[in-house]
Amino acid sequence: MRRIASHLALLPSGIVSNPLVTLRDGEVVDIGQWERLDAMEGVEFYAGMLVPSLVNAHCHIELSYLEGQVARRGGFAAFASGVARTRNLFTPEQREEAVARADKAMWMEGVGAVGDIANDESAFGVKAQSPICYRTFAEVFGLRTASIEALEPMLGHPETSLTPHSTYSLQDEIFKRVCRSGDAPLSIHFMESEGERDLYNGSGALHEWYQTQGWECDFLHYGSPAERIVASVPADRSVILVHNCCVTQHDIDTIMGHFTAPVYWVVCLGSNDYISGVMPDIDLLRRNGLNICIGTDSLASNESLSMIAELKWLKGYPLHEVLTWATANGADALGYGDLLGRLEVGRRCGLAVIDALDYENMALTELSTCRRVL
Repeated sequence: MRRIASHLALLPSGIVSNPLVTLRDGEVVDIGQWERLDAMEGVEFYAGMLVPSLVNAHCHIELSYLEGQVARRGGFAAFASGVARTRNLFTPEQREEAVARADKAMWMEGVGAVGDIANDESAFGVKAQSPICYRTFAEVFGLRTASIEALEPMLGHPETSLTPHSTYSLQDEIFKRVCRSGDAPLSIHFMESEGERDLYNGSGALHEWYQTQGWECDFLHYGSPAERIVASVPADRSVILVHNCCVTQHDIDTIMGHFTAPVYWVVCLGSNDYISGVMPDIDLLRRNGLNICIGTDSLASNESLSMIAELKWLKGYPLHEVLTWATANGADALGYGDLLGRLEVGRRCGLAVIDALDYENMALTELSTCRRVL
């Protein structure tokens, strides 16, 4: 039995003061409030706010070996060429060591679940030994890709399913085939740049790049990325849309008018700043009452996989709201909503503490950190 107290705690009902959480074998058996800790024996006190384990809704942990290898703010073309130029400079052992370091760092900083993108099997050994719950999306990618045969070995790993990379990187038949096969959530890179929309109009940087490579697209008749998604994905299949930097109200109306299953909108602010400086319109997402989640993307495109660093980009928004994006919403998106994401009696949700808070304004500070308690 452990009894853990703090200044604050994030509960489904909101942020409460003076929480006292009692646990037995990792399960929450009681949530109360303390009055005088000096009168209680055997209570562990942690300054700050207790939160359930955080959920990183979008990550490419297999790219951890590329940390610091790609220059900041070069844009998408420079990022892609930087990855291509450096990815063959590292041995399998170096790649696995980098994944192990990244996995350990996320766990110690309170992450309990990750929505992870996989293009090969290099990270599965670490993930199989990790205390973190990994929901892996084996990513189908490439305009010349016509088969999933190369990805089939990955589907033998637990909690792993296929997903298309994006609406601009797969031809029509295979995109529809992946979207209509199975019932696991899809995780699709969506509107990270205006080039994705411009492509459908025969203009923009992405269109020009494809022309220089001699690549043709057989899906431009859909008219837009959003229209392609609603024409290809069954309405009752849950979708996780990632980045959303250039999403418009029309895109949101198109998507939400189609789906009966939940749609989750992931923002990866550190990565967006690192690659291009183009950031999603958080106010637009909030006004529409969307299910917002938080991701870190990869160490190729971010300075860390720290969820608390991602939350620091969200200054000015209610702390309980952004923490819900980083816990309950992420857990729901990955299918772990019955297990993780909420600090409630009967759950084994894990516990972390966020410190160095601005208590007067109920906000994070630049000094705030998150570390695992349970």
